[in-house]
Amino acid sequence: MVLPWWCSLIASLMAYLGLRLVIPALLPDNPAFVGLSTALPHLATFAAITLLIPAPFSALNTYRRRKLLDTQSGLESIRSLSWKQFEELVAEAYRRKGFKVRENHRGGADGGVDVKLERDGQLHLVQCKQWKARKIGVSVIREMYGVMVSEGAASVSVITSGTFTNEAKRFATGKPIDLIDGTRLALLIRDIRSILGKSLAVEAPPVAPEVGPSTLIRSLNCPRCGNKLVTRMARRGANPGRQFVGCSSFPKCRYTQAA
Repeated sequence: MVLPWWCSLIASLMAYLGLRLVIPALLPDNPAFVGLSTALPHLATFAAITLLIPAPFSALNTYRRRKLLDTQSGLESIRSLSWKQFEELVAEAYRRKGFKVRENHRGGADGGVDVKLERDGQLHLVQCKQWKARKIGVSVIREMYGVMVSEGAASVSVITSGTFTNEAKRFATGKPIDLIDGTRLALLIRDIRSILGKSLAVEAPPVAPEVGPSTLIRSLNCPRCGNKLVTRMARRGANPGRQFVGCSSFPKCRYTQAA
């Protein structure tokens, strides 16, 4: 049920064809196998129907996750989520940004790496912390940095609906560690929804991005066409001389975002 719904359809079809046609044809022409070759085709329909059962649950789960992201109204609504819903929201956000997402369905509220992301042959780790009352300390960041090194990942992101301590920020500086607080997460959700023509209120004002690798919060690829994003400087309009990030395929694609 945690796999895409079409996996059940493929498994059901393979089971039906295998039991009804393929396996009976491969059995040796021997009296010892007559009963088996006769029984397998009768089991084909039962096996196919059984494997179809998870499909509607998987489809419903996919719809629920998409709705979870689409119904967020701002930072406060994100903070009202349970820890499991928070992880699902983060996973869905990166799924919409084009990453291959693998969730840890066996973990708990503090169960290690929550989400693994893959794109362009690189592995990125994500740890979710739905901590509303206290800041994320440096011990958590050190732990996840060690996990990143041991798994050979390109980067690690620690995402919270709250904030980080100054010591945690200092430790992450210069390392492939992305610290995403509640405000930046709300901005990420807003940007994803804006592509779909939806709006999201962000209670706190936008903050300048931290220096360092931000391959996860700000994709290196255009979310509209998939081409590379490049830094440009406005030469005309209301803000001449100001830098912004735009699609490299301009003017074919006119996607932009703040630098």
